[in-house]
Amino acid sequence: MDAQRIYNEAREIEDKVIELRRKIHENPELSYQEYETAKLVANYLRSLGIDVREGVGTETGVLGVIKGRRSGTVALRADMDALPVTEETGLPFASKKPGVMHACGHDAHTAMLLGAATILSRHLDEIGEVRLIFQPAEEDGGRGGALPMIEAGVMEGVDYVFGLHVMSGYPSGTLATRGGAIMACPDSFRVEVVGRGGHGSAPHETIDPVFISAMIVNALQGIRSRQINPLEPFVLSVTSIHSGTKDNIIPDRAVMEGTIRTLNEKVRETALKSFRNIVKSVCEAYGAECLVQFKEDAYPVTVNDPDTTKRAMEILKDIPGAEVKETQPVMGGEDFSRFLQRAKGSFIFLGTRNEKKGIVYPNHSSKFTVDEDALKVGVTALALLASKFSS
Repeated sequence: MDAQRIYNEAREIEDKVIELRRKIHENPELSYQEYETAKLVANYLRSLGIDVREGVGTETGVLGVIKGRRSGTVALRADMDALPVTEETGLPFASKKPGVMHACGHDAHTAMLLGAATILSRHLDEIGEVRLIFQPAEEDGGRGGALPMIEAGVMEGVDYVFGLHVMSGYPSGTLATRGGAIMACPDSFRVEVVGRGGHGSAPHETIDPVFISAMIVNALQGIRSRQINPLEPFVLSVTSIHSGTKDNIIPDRAVMEGTIRTLNEKVRETALKSFRNIVKSVCEAYGAECLVQFKEDAYPVTVNDPDTTKRAMEILKDIPGAEVKETQPVMGGEDFSRFLQRAKGSFIFLGTRNEKKGIVYPNHSSKFTVDEDALKVGVTALALLASKFSS
């Protein structure tokens, strides 16, 4: 199957893919709650004559298997969960659920993989086995949806695996990827500082957790500036501090949360060790107790196989109108990383930014949306990679 032929078929089903995307967008579901989305996916795949398994790994994991007549096996993955964000796009198909929104484009991912499934199911003589992984809970940040599905066997015997992710930073229709590390390991932390409360007019009689938290925040920035090679990508952000009830009361405790992002395991080990030491030392210096927790099962660094990625980029260049380029690593995290630990493959960004249409807001924004003209490029890319790597 050549790129022009697949692209022509993607254009033929473009309206259907957009319709699916909008239906999913209107009815977003949070991690592990993707029941209606999973049902829609399973029913659509069955309408194409594709074998379907539901409840794979979690209650909402869906696996479709297209059994082509050639020998290779390729897996394609789309994530399905939304975010706890109140939508402010004003779109006619905006979220119908207050406080829940597809602010990261997983609705587009699901619709594009359904579009690719439509095309691939028509050409069994030209493909091998294609596994369609519709994954819940990518936004979870811990075990996520990938690990349970892998444990349920979706990657057994897979030769190659591919995934797409829409990105607001690239012009609509651009395909961007790179060999090696492309996305970070996202460690989440929670620090509880336990002091001794009292009256705001007599801080000397207390152990002030608010003041101690401020000292910790400042001290932690020394990891970046004094302990990590400045040429190594690294992010440490304290993103929330909660404490206190009233202006004249020094509270007993404060809770801080945030994230550490790394692309190198040695850098990660250094950072986590230093983080614990700094928090403990600052608390001891002021007489407070502390509890430091890191979320278990943090997503690994997302690492694309270099040779597979190089070949994929050459294949994708044949898509009409698509620009293929090499991207820099980004510090977001992805549990697609777990699939790449089981088979060679590549994670690819699909640009959806269109300034003329006002589509300029970043992923996770309450105003985020995608240029739907790019969806046919994504459909083509997924189907093309599956056909070339499975035949």
